[in-house]
Amino acid sequence: MSILVNGSTKVICQGITGSAGAFHTKGCLEYGTRMVGGVTPNKGGKTDTNSLPIFNTVSDAVQETGATASMIFVPPPFAADSILEAADAGIQLICAITEGIPIADMMRVKAMLAGYPDTVLIGPNCPGIITPGRKISGEGANAVFEDGCKIGIMPGYIHTAPSDATTGKSVGIVSRSGTLTYEAVWQTSFFGLGQTTCIGIGGDPIKGVNFIDLLDRFENDAETDGVVMIGEIGGSDETEAGFWVQENMTKPVVAFIAGKTAPKGKRMGHAGAIIGGEDDTAQAKTEALANCGVIVSDSPAGIGSAMADALGVCVVAQ
Repeated sequence: MSILVNGSTKVICQGITGSAGAFHTKGCLEYGTRMVGGVTPNKGGKTDTNSLPIFNTVSDAVQETGATASMIFVPPPFAADSILEAADAGIQLICAITEGIPIADMMRVKAMLAGYPDTVLIGPNCPGIITPGRKISGEGANAVFEDGCKIGIMPGYIHTAPSDATTGKSVGIVSRSGTLTYEAVWQTSFFGLGQTTCIGIGGDPIKGVNFIDLLDRFENDAETDGVVMIGEIGGSDETEAGFWVQENMTKPVVAFIAGKTAPKGKRMGHAGAIIGGEDDTAQAKTEALANCGVIVSDSPAGIGSAMADALGVCVVAQ
């Protein structure tokens, strides 16, 4: 099983004619994602470089293709309106990859999305979401997959579908950090674990789904045996997730908090990664999570082995 997306999910790309939109649409297609079209105003009726149909509006794309998910590569000044257009057209899953959307715009989006309870927003400023497909041929970057869905910019070949997991165990991964998402994926694959779904939620202070939203979905997913949660300095999301895990999770959760050496008051990478008080530090979050029963890795290098150990599988690399 998986959460949010699977091999049947039909996806469009808003901003498909831009360089980033075109490039990553091609990558999603090559992975096996059912990309069914794209949206660029005033270019409707044409096809993109991947021979996909282009529509003027998301509503037109949904009506013609039956798409239920959208990948957004629209420039920051217009991305908020693109998110709302997708929600208004009935898109169920919106994955906003765009970085640099103004906070004031996201405040407006967050408020207005309350009127669309069936719409899930991932991001912005995120790598996206992937439900790994089953490998049918090839190795490494040349591998070919089926029955998966990649919406975003992550390297698909490092992921392992549950059906390909040598230990018979699979985990869900949710992370504020893009590159550490990939690290957790590589490590869990290295130790013979599959991934049911991996989500990079983004590092902006105002975003769509958060840790608790996704932990709840993983808790209720029969194929997910455990969850890896990667957080950062800034805000209280990780601590709140720890309290939720303590009260609600029956599956093991392994966490890592990035930013141990970050100086107070200085933004580190992500817009939301800034220490505003003692509770925002990596040390405070690590202690809070440990007190809630979460298994906390002191180093990103230990995520995979910690998860394998928590699931009671051999930690000898496969």
